[in-house]
Amino acid sequence: MTEETPGFGDDTEKSDVPSGATPDDAAPQAAEPSTEEGPAAPAGDAASNASAQSAQDVGLIAQLDQVRTALGERTADLQRLQAEYQNYRRRVERDKVTVKEIAAANLLGELLPSLDDIGRAREHGELVGGFKSVAEALETVVAKMGLQQFGKEGEPFDPTIHEALMHSYAPDVTETTCVAILQPGYRIGERTIRPARVAVAEPQPGAQTVKGEESAEAPADGAQDKETGGPDEG
Repeated sequence: MTEETPGFGDDTEKSDVPSGATPDDAAPQAAEPSTEEGPAAPAGDAASNASAQSAQDVGLIAQLDQVRTALGERTADLQRLQAEYQNYRRRVERDKVTVKEIAAANLLGELLPSLDDIGRAREHGELVGGFKSVAEALETVVAKMGLQQFGKEGEPFDPTIHEALMHSYAPDVTETTCVAILQPGYRIGERTIRPARVAVAEPQPGAQTVKGEESAEAPADGAQDKETGGPDEG
């Protein structure tokens, strides 16, 4: 009967551990990581990333252009609205002045007959006492409102501000002239409330012809005296 030697069969199952080394020496070798590097990123991925970044930049530039265009349009709209508002304010101010002048003209137009009565009373010396004070106060008020009287004797006739009620000829005038003021005219600024009613005189029809003939004959007589040598010759 033979005896089995313990551990004889275990020699074939032992790992490749060097002689004289302990089992703990094999653990670090098994746990040692591999030093091989992973595969590098493909070149196509970098190109696609660059293309995506470029497309994003183009999109941002397009959005910026749209914002600039919208800003320019809104600025133009604001400037147009501001100009329209300024024109509106000027029209309103002009309309206010016009309405004020029309209202004053209508009021003063109703007072013209009273002013005519005051003027006739002054011409006849009847503007005395309390009536004179009232008349002068009324004239002061209408003058403050801008009422101006016009029309004088001797001024040239102007159909835009004069109304001729009487007509005659006169030898001492060289153009159509106002020789009498029947009713004075009144205005407010450039607005005529009532034209001056006047009597006009024109030059006599033959006066200019006679003067022209006399002026034409005068040089002829002088030339005749010169040709004959004067009355003392001979």
